[in-house]
Amino acid sequence: MKRQNISFGAVWEDVVGYSRAVRVGNTIEVAGTTATNGDTVVGRGSPYEQTKYILRQIERALQQAGATMKDVVRTRLYVTDIGHWEEIGRAHHEVFKDIKPAASMVQVAGLINPEHLVEIEATAILNPDADFISHSTEPYNEV
Repeated sequence: MKRQNISFGAVWEDVVGYSRAVRVGNTIEVAGTTATNGDTVVGRGSPYEQTKYILRQIERALQQAGATMKDVVRTRLYVTDIGHWEEIGRAHHEVFKDIKPAASMVQVAGLINPEHLVEIEATAILNPDADFISHSTEPYNEV
């Protein structure tokens, strides 16, 4: 299966040895992404602004891999203060309100830069043969 590594050219990609995103077959994994532009933290002090910026960066990586945000099936949000969940959730909702990927939000002790309030990973799956989309609102009852 062919592998495509997507790089944004950040110095840390070579220092740490990672790709911004990797596509193998129809699956795309986007690495943990923070609100960093060069040496600048975008949206300092604002979990909402950081989340919006991060989601734009994830979208950019997905586009390079031939996908869109509609292909996202899972997001993982790492936050330094779970008390900001509403601001972070609002930004996530603005992007994913109709897509509704599976999502996790967990508080962590810290991120690589103390000014980072949020880090997000995403998984996207391209499936051109999908012939249905189900949005069940029925509660799940384990038998």
